[in-house]
Amino acid sequence: MLVTALLTGRGNNSLKDKNIIKVAGKPVLYYPANAAKNCRKINNWFCSSNDEKILALAQEIGYEKIVRPNELAQPDSQHIDCILHALQHLHSKNIDPDILVVLLANNVTIKSQWITECIDKILENQSVSAVVPVYVDNDHHPFRAKKINKDGFLIPYEDNIPKTVSTNRQDLTKSFFLAHNFWVLNVKNVLKGEAGQPPWSFMGNKILPYIIKESMDIHTISDLIIAKEWLNNNYVD
Repeated sequence: MLVTALLTGRGNNSLKDKNIIKVAGKPVLYYPANAAKNCRKINNWFCSSNDEKILALAQEIGYEKIVRPNELAQPDSQHIDCILHALQHLHSKNIDPDILVVLLANNVTIKSQWITECIDKILENQSVSAVVPVYVDNDHHPFRAKKINKDGFLIPYEDNIPKTVSTNRQDLTKSFFLAHNFWVLNVKNVLKGEAGQPPWSFMGNKILPYIIKESMDIHTISDLIIAKEWLNNNYVD
């Protein structure tokens, strides 16, 4: 099966140039890009961006450019539109991947081994629609979430919360959140356009978890400090 890596990052960010800021001596996007480059299961590598600096750095690492239209690189743009644009570009080059590894350029918490093992899960069972890294976070469990009603009072975010819920996070059923470092997608599911689990409906309904300990997207200066600490403890080039 043909496996393609797609590094995604846009230049229009709240933290200026967050994808190319140096952390531990290298640009942020280097870490996901290099992890996928070292994955022997992947056949080819592309980068989708509207930002020439991102595209140029990715090209240095061995990624072919996909120039993303500015209308698909806005703060309210949806990732699925970027993915579909990339797949259309690949098709025009006679490249039709079976598996697409989508790499998010603002997350350094990634390892080649993780990518390989996620790809293997689809290779072993092609009915799987996606494999995504997740981590446990019971501090932000749905049973603990609140919203503000029309009168200005806090109420449970969900309507179907049990009447009795432990205040101890350890007592709650494990709550998993997507890491958003990379997603491994079964492309035939993406192209079918069938509605999957919201909000990432392109992942389909047969999503396997790949459990990791932690992950952090980089959106602020504080996130850069945490990312550097993770790299110091985990990264091997």
